[in-house]
Amino acid sequence: MKNLYRILFISIVVAAQIQTAQAKEGMWIPMLLEQLNQKEMQDMGMRITAKDIYDINHSSLKDAILLFGGGCTAEIISDEGLVLTNHHCGYRSIQSHSTIEHDYLTDGFWAMNRNEELPNPGLTVTRLVRMEDVTQQMLEGITQSMSEKERESVLKINGDKIKAEAEKENHYKAYVRAFYYGNEFYLFVTEVFKDIRLVGAPPSNIGKFGGDTDNWMWPRHTGDFSLFRIYVNKDNEPAEYSKDNVPYKPLYSIPISLKGVKEDDFTFIFGFPGRTQEYVPSYAIEMITQMQNPTRIALRRQKLDIYESFMIDNPKVRIQYSAKYASLSNGWKKWIGEDKGIRKLNGIEKKQDYEKAFRQWVDASPERQKEYGELLNELNDVYNRTTDVQKQFIYLLEAGLGIEIVKAARQLTPLVELSQKPGVTDEELEKAVTKTKKNIGKFYKDYYQPIDQKVFVKMLQTYGDNAPEENRPAVFELIDTKYKGDIAKYAGEVFDKSMFSSEEKVNAFLAKYKKQKYKKILKDPGYQLANDFITYYRNNIQTQRAQLNTELDSLMRIYMKAQMEMEPGKRFYPDANSTLRVAYGKVKPYYPRDAVFYEYQTTLKGIMEKEDPNVYDYVVEDKLKELYANKDFGKYGEDGRMPVCFIATNHTTGGNSGSPALNADGELIGVNFDRDWEGTMSDLMFDPDQCRNIMLDIRYFLFIVDKFAGAGHLVDEMNLVE
Repeated sequence: MKNLYRILFISIVVAAQIQTAQAKEGMWIPMLLEQLNQKEMQDMGMRITAKDIYDINHSSLKDAILLFGGGCTAEIISDEGLVLTNHHCGYRSIQSHSTIEHDYLTDGFWAMNRNEELPNPGLTVTRLVRMEDVTQQMLEGITQSMSEKERESVLKINGDKIKAEAEKENHYKAYVRAFYYGNEFYLFVTEVFKDIRLVGAPPSNIGKFGGDTDNWMWPRHTGDFSLFRIYVNKDNEPAEYSKDNVPYKPLYSIPISLKGVKEDDFTFIFGFPGRTQEYVPSYAIEMITQMQNPTRIALRRQKLDIYESFMIDNPKVRIQYSAKYASLSNGWKKWIGEDKGIRKLNGIEKKQDYEKAFRQWVDASPERQKEYGELLNELNDVYNRTTDVQKQFIYLLEAGLGIEIVKAARQLTPLVELSQKPGVTDEELEKAVTKTKKNIGKFYKDYYQPIDQKVFVKMLQTYGDNAPEENRPAVFELIDTKYKGDIAKYAGEVFDKSMFSSEEKVNAFLAKYKKQKYKKILKDPGYQLANDFITYYRNNIQTQRAQLNTELDSLMRIYMKAQMEMEPGKRFYPDANSTLRVAYGKVKPYYPRDAVFYEYQTTLKGIMEKEDPNVYDYVVEDKLKELYANKDFGKYGEDGRMPVCFIATNHTTGGNSGSPALNADGELIGVNFDRDWEGTMSDLMFDPDQCRNIMLDIRYFLFIVDKFAGAGHLVDEMNLVE
C-alpha cells in the first residue's frame, strides 16, 4: 500500500511539473531570470538575454516599465518621455478633463503640441531602480518560538531600517515586500514621477469598443490605449507639476516592431501583476467560488442595473458614472468567469487530489508528521471560520460603505476628529476645511443624487434580507422600529435632511465652519449612517478578520514552505503582489468549449461585422469606416488587413493592464489589456488550454494615432523597427 501511495504521489507531482513546463505558467522575478528562466525562454525562441530585460548596471527594458497610478502598468516609448498604457487605465484622467462641451471620453483627445498636453494632479508613474533579496536581513532576530505578533514587530523594525538605508541621501522611495507568504523578502527601490500629462486618447467607440459586453471576452476588437508624457525638472528628476518642467529623458525607451505576430511566436509580458493565490488549499477555492464571488456578483449586478437605467438617456450622467460603472462591471464579470473556469477545470477536486498527495508525503516521515501533520486540518478550520466573517465584510463593504452618500459623509471625518482635539488652532482648522472643500468638489463632480438614493434603498434592502439580526449594523433596528421596516421612507428622510445629499449644502456648511460646528456633523443622518457602519466594522468585523488573517498568514507560510520541500525539483514562482514580473509564452489560438475554435488574431474587418448603430458599445466611427473602405492602412496593415488584437499563453492578472507585450528581440508588439473569460480563474489556477491574455496589436495603435487621429508627430517620436 505504501508503494501504491508513493507511485500515486510521484504521478501527481510529475504531471504537475510537465503541465507547468508546457504552459510556461508563472510570473517571474526579473532579477532571477538569468538563473531560473533564460535557457527556457531562449529555447522557446527569445533572442535577447536576461540582462537585456533586467540589469542594474546598464540600461535595460526594466527602465522603461512603469507602475501607472496605483494599479496598472505603462511603458516608455520615446526618448521624450512618451508613455503608453491602456485606455481603461487612463480612463479616470480622461474623464476628469471631460465635460459636456469637451467630451474627451466620447470624442477622444489629441494634443497637437506640448502646450496642449493636460496635467493630472495626483497621478504618478513609478520606475523600479533596483531590487534586492533582503531575506536574511529581514529574518534577523526571528525565532520559531515567536508569536505572529512578535514576528511582525521584528519584521517591521528590520524593514524600516532597510528602507531608511535605501532612501538615504537620494530622491528614491523604497519598500520591502514579502514573497512566498513570508518565506522570502525583497527590497524595491523606486523613482516616482509626479507631473504626468495626458497626450492622447481615442474616442470611447475605439478605446472601449465592445464595452462591458465584450469585457473579458475573445474575440476582441478594442483599441484599448491612451498616451501620457512624463515631465521633470531641468535636472531630469521627478518634480511636482510646474510650467517650467520639461519632458523626461528616460534611460531606455522600447523600440516598436512593425513585423507583427504569427502563431507560435515567442512573446513575454513585463509589468506589475496585482494579486494571485496559486498555492492556497481547496478550502480557499471553495470559499471564493461558493460564497465570496456569488455574493459580490449579486450585489454589483443590482447596482449596475440602476446605473444603466439612468445613464442610457442622460449624457451628463453617462459621463459622471462611466468610470464607476466600468469599475463595478469589471469585477462583476471577472468573478462570473472565474467561477465558471474553476468548475470547468474541476479546480476544487484537483486541489483535493494534491492535498491527498501532500498528506501521504507527510505521513511517510515521522519528522514531517510532527511539523506538518495537522497543517491541512488547521487550514480547514480557519477557512471555515473565515467564511462567515468574510461574508459580513462583503455586505458591509459593497452594500453599506459602497453607498455614495456614505462615502461623501466620510470625507468630513478628518475634520470632525481635528475639531475635537484640544488646542487646535484656527489656522489648522482653515487648512483642513480647504482640503475638505477640494475633496468634496472632486466627489460631487461625478455625483447624481437620484442614482444614489435608488442604490441606497436597494443595497439596504438586500443587506437586511441577507444578514441575520445578530450580524447587522444598528441602522436596521432603527429602520424596523421608527420606520416600520420601510427602507424607502428612511432613505427619503436621510436624503432630505442630510447635508451630504448635495455639494451646495456641504459647501454652505463649510463656508462658515467653526470648531464647535462639528457637533452638527455628528447629528447629520448621512454622517450617522456612515458612523454606524464604521462602528459596526470596528466592533464586529475588524478584530475577527485581523485575527483570522494572521492565522492564515502563519499557516500559509508553513504550507508554502512544505510544498517547496515536497517538490524540490520544481521551480516555484511567487504569487503576484504588485511587484515587477515577467511572464512568457507563445501566440496561440484555443478551443473555449466543444466544437468552438478561436483564432489568435482579430482584424478591423471584425469591427465592421460587429457594428450596430443602435448599441452604444458597437458604434463605429465614420472616419474608421472610411479608412477601412479605402484600405488606407498605411505601413501598419498586413496583406490588405488591419490587425487589431491578438492572444497568447502569457500568465497575467489585474495590474498587467497596460503591460508591454514584447517579441523575441524585446521589441514592442502589443499592449496587454485583458484575459479571456474562460481563463480568468488563472488568479487561482492556471490552465494551459484555456488561459489566454489579450493584447492590442501595436500596429493598430499606430494606425489610430497616425491615420485616424492625424497625430503623426507622436509616431515620429517613436523608434519603429520594420
